[in-house]
Amino acid sequence: MKHFIHKILFVLLVLFAGNPIQAQTPALKSLMNEIQTIQKRMVPDKRVAILNVSIKDTLNQVITVEGETNLPEGKEQILQLLKASGIQFTDAIRVFPEPSLGEKTWAIATISVANMRSAPDHAAELVSQALMGTPVKVLEANDGWYRIQTPDQYIGWVDSPGIALKTESELASWKKTRRIVFNRLSGYAVASPAKNAIHVSDLVLGDLFEMVTESKSYFQVKFPDGRIAFVKKEECISFQEWTERKPDVKMIISIARQMLGVPYLWGGTSSKAVDCSGMTKTAHYAQGIILARDASQQARYGEHPDFKDIQNLVAGDLLFFGRSAQRVTHVGICMGEGRYIHASGMVRINSIDPKASDYNLSDRKALVAVSRVLNSLNTDGIVLVKDHPWYN
Repeated sequence: MKHFIHKILFVLLVLFAGNPIQAQTPALKSLMNEIQTIQKRMVPDKRVAILNVSIKDTLNQVITVEGETNLPEGKEQILQLLKASGIQFTDAIRVFPEPSLGEKTWAIATISVANMRSAPDHAAELVSQALMGTPVKVLEANDGWYRIQTPDQYIGWVDSPGIALKTESELASWKKTRRIVFNRLSGYAVASPAKNAIHVSDLVLGDLFEMVTESKSYFQVKFPDGRIAFVKKEECISFQEWTERKPDVKMIISIARQMLGVPYLWGGTSSKAVDCSGMTKTAHYAQGIILARDASQQARYGEHPDFKDIQNLVAGDLLFFGRSAQRVTHVGICMGEGRYIHASGMVRINSIDPKASDYNLSDRKALVAVSRVLNSLNTDGIVLVKDHPWYN
């Protein structure tokens, strides 16, 4: 038996000693580290870009490099690295949008609030939402789900009833239509211009649709999926009025105050229900400003005034809370004199002033950053709708 085992071990030793791939193993490890460096450099935030690449079949003469990305330049850098290494490889990196989509690589959200999830599954985490009329990029399809990217660059999965697929030329045509914005926290589009007409859809603040005709009291509108409905004129403003008016701090705070009592929802970004950063996004979007999606993202952008003395804070400042400026977990809007409005359990008002009756001790201790938005319009993470190419 010992002699037999020794023979087996000898054969295995000869086989592996003669396999040149073993000599490549340290090189492959080094190569993978370099690929990971490229990934981290090009995609520091995986919520807004995709560059996932790995190496397989490392014991074969020709390795396989597989993965997915929406950054063609990222794939090109990795392929150049592989070619320079001299290692033979097969390219299996998918680039979005995937070819099977054909020309339908754009879409417009077509229900009042389209849920975006972390995976193509209704049980997956709700990560964000897209309001009706929001133009989105379509990256890939998977069994009735679409991976999309919203104008704030956030990426998630939406099921097919939530969007209407468009070609680039169809999206361009939509941009030229006369669009109307719903300007109330909530309401309904109805089937006819009558008091007791049946509902076609519910509506939330910021929903956007095409105007077909108008009468004394109603707009006839068309949703992105082609449905026709009627909306009260007094509840809407024109796209031009919405985008051309100068953003106003008082109005941002007014919208936030109108949302008092609205329930907290992780991933919520509409006036139906919001998470903390969803509330700040909604209040600013009503003034034609697109903020970054999450609190930790919003904290990166805008001016950053000194906040050690609360007297330095002004109404409209975004207040960020967490373990540190690098670990932000919560955000609210400063109302002045240390008070702020935020979504925690529900939209409510608290203060970081120890003398105030609504003082929030835990948040005061955790105030780690402040961002001043309106002085930084059309900079990274703070974009006016009127200047965003997906809308215009």
